[in-house]
This record gives sequence, C-alpha cells and structure tokens, in this order.
Amino acid sequence: MRTLALKIDVDTLRGTRVGVPQLVEALQRRQAQASFLFSLGPDHTGRALKRVFRPGFLKKVSRTSVLEHYGLQTLLYGTLLPGPDIGLRCRKELRAVATAGFEVGIHCWDHVRWQDGVQQADEAWTRREMDQAAARFADIFGHAPVTHGAAGWQMNAHALRWLQDAGIRYASDCRGSAPFVPVVQGEVIPCIQLPTTLPTLDELIGLNGWTADNVHEHLLALTASDPPGGHVFTLHAELEGMKLLPVLERLLAGWQEQGWELVSMGELATALGTQVLPRHDFVQGEVPGRSGVLSLQGMAHAHQPLTFSYGTT
Repeated sequence: MRTLALKIDVDTLRGTRVGVPQLVEALQRRQAQASFLFSLGPDHTGRALKRVFRPGFLKKVSRTSVLEHYGLQTLLYGTLLPGPDIGLRCRKELRAVATAGFEVGIHCWDHVRWQDGVQQADEAWTRREMDQAAARFADIFGHAPVTHGAAGWQMNAHALRWLQDAGIRYASDCRGSAPFVPVVQGEVIPCIQLPTTLPTLDELIGLNGWTADNVHEHLLALTASDPPGGHVFTLHAELEGMKLLPVLERLLAGWQEQGWELVSMGELATALGTQVLPRHDFVQGEVPGRSGVLSLQGMAHAHQPLTFSYGTT
C-alpha cells in the first residue's frame, strides 16, 4: 500500500477558524485522512516580524505574500493587538475536527515563542511550553495527545525527551526521507519520527518558475516513485486552507490518481507494521526555500536499530 500522510500545521486563530473547516470539507470530498496539529495557546504572530533580520527571511516573505495569506489583524497580534488565546476561543472548532474523524495532535503552545526560542531554551522552559500545550489539549479533547509536530520543525534535546516521557507514540518534528528512531548526542530517544519528506508549497512558489498554477506538477513528479516508508507532506491551515486551497485540491486528486492512500500520521505509523527502524542522528541544518536552520534527519547511526510495533493499541 502506498501511503502519503497529510500533516496539517495550524498556527493562528484565523487558520483555526477559517482554514481548518475548509480543509476538513476538502478532505472529506476526497475521502482523505490527515493529522491536524494545533497551536493551543496565544496567537502572537505579529512578533514574528522581528525575523526580518534573519538571512533569507525577507526573500521568502516576498515570495509567499505573508500579508495576503495571514491578514493584517493576525500580523498585529502580540504587538499592537493582544494575542488571542486560540485554545480558549476555538474549542468548538477544535473539537469539530476530532468529531469529523480526523487525527488531532499538538503543534505547540505559542507558535512564535517556540519557533524563535526553543533552540536556546533550557529544560525548564521547554517542558513548561510543552506541558501547557498537553494540558490544554487534554482539556479540549478529553484525552492525552499521542502525536506531535514541532512549530517550524524546531526542537531541542529536552523536547525530544519530553515526547518520550509524555507517551507520544510518533512525531513529525523534522525534515527527512523515511521513518527513524532519533539519536541526540549519542542518546537514543525511543519515540519514532515520521519526518516531512516533501517540500512545502511556500518553499516552492516563486522559485524556478513555479507558481500557484503549476507547483502541483512539480510535487506530483516527486511522488511518482514509491520511497520506503511512504511520504509525509506538511501543509498549513493559513495557506492550503485558504488561498492555496485550489492547489491542494489538485494535489489530492493527483496523488489519488498515482495510487497513494492519503492517511493520517497514525495510519502511516500503523502501516509500517512491526519493522526494524534505523537510528539516525537528529541534527540541525538548512532546507532550500526556508530561512534559518531547522531539525533534520541526519546520518544513519552505527548502533543496532530498534524494533517497534505500530498498532493502534
């Protein structure tokens, strides 16, 4: 079975209220599954503007029309406007996703705070952010989370250890090529990673002649082959859930024509069955089309792989 997991990052209040319901409807029309990963605390999107001094940031935002996608009000949250608490204000919308039969998980507590702070954070800071998100998740959905996908693919060793301690069964916190067991500075963290394997739309549009009208052709060319472990494609409620929704619909149709079953991360993990997964270093590096450094699947580790069973129990 060819499995392609759809991982939906939800960063903002607007994305939760507008983009998420539209994505749910689009997926239901195609009878496709996906994992929705939510930001559950304050929306401080406006504070991300300080990244203007980061190499490559201005070039990226000029290609992806940040104001057009996110809206002026969202870009003022945390600066001229107070940051609204997404989890408190959107409980109905969040629960509706689970009621519709989609997998739900944690993206973060405060998206901007996490993305900009976690690389330098100590254990206390890291665990406080993740504990808040997990507590809010349990309050909204009535059960503990089983999956996690880090904001901006930003993680540290403390965050990886938290996944294990919190009982997270599988996560998608990095970019890579296939499922693996992460190793950080020689320490094995036995919570499997299902890395994002494909470039995102905002990394592609505006480069090499790719536009919203033809970028799906490039992605479909990348998925013409069948890699071990399937694919993970990350999309955003603020992009594919709104202006880029027609692009996503072309992708969904094209992937189904290629024979891919569009699944959640949980279904992808289950499809792995009982396998021996390789250990890989969990490292930091750059990805074309995205500013700054992020977490990556590194070199294969020399130690003996671990065997995991990915059943639903």
